Amino acid sequence: MALLLCLSLTVALARGCLHCHSNFSDKFNFYRDHVNLKSWWVGDIPVSGSLLTDWSQDTMNELHLAIPAEITREKLDQVANAVYQKMDVLYQGKMYFPGYFPNELRNIFREQVRLIQNAIIESRIDCQRHCGVFQYQTISCSNCTDSHVVCFGYNCESSAQWEMAVQGLLRYINIWHKQNTKTSLVSPSFTCLEPPNLANLTLEDASECLMQH
Repeated sequence: MALLLCLSLTVALARGCLHCHSNFSDKFNFYRDHVNLKSWWVGDIPVSGSLLTDWSQDTMNELHLAIPAEITREKLDQVANAVYQKMDVLYQGKMYFPGYFPNELRNIFREQVRLIQNAIIESRIDCQRHCGVFQYQTISCSNCTDSHVVCFGYNCESSAQWEMAVQGLLRYINIWHKQNTKTSLVSPSFTCLEPPNLANLTLEDASECLMQH
């Protein structure tokens, strides 16, 4: 079922998810320092060096996500280890013929972007398996700070669970609103989500109600 609500704390700075991994600096410093040993053609060296230097910035530019770029540490570890493994294998080879090395770097880069996109989206899909407000810890790809994502899942097994979930959402919105504006959220604005309207409330009705407020 569709995701109803997702609130997150982010700062729009271009970094890149892999940049946030603890081993990134050591790994990519090694890759940049040894790039001149990987090609027979001198033209490959500056191209490959540029790819490695701009890796983080280019990652953020290529994600193309409509949701904040936030990833759990577990999934970040999985993506990073997959990338490092491919890069280490590439660097174990001897001198490559002209054009091969930068092309392989581009292939690894594109695969990394795909893995990050999938990891971020999968985290959001996990929210749909819950009933009510659910929060999970993430790290922001934008500024590498700890963050959290709060979402609302529709996987409720009964009308009673659904009613409790919606009431929990209203409480969360009230708390969040007070923390950010220091004013009270007028609950009558959400009468469409309160009894007795919950009995016949549809997914579309609930989404429309929240989007209007």
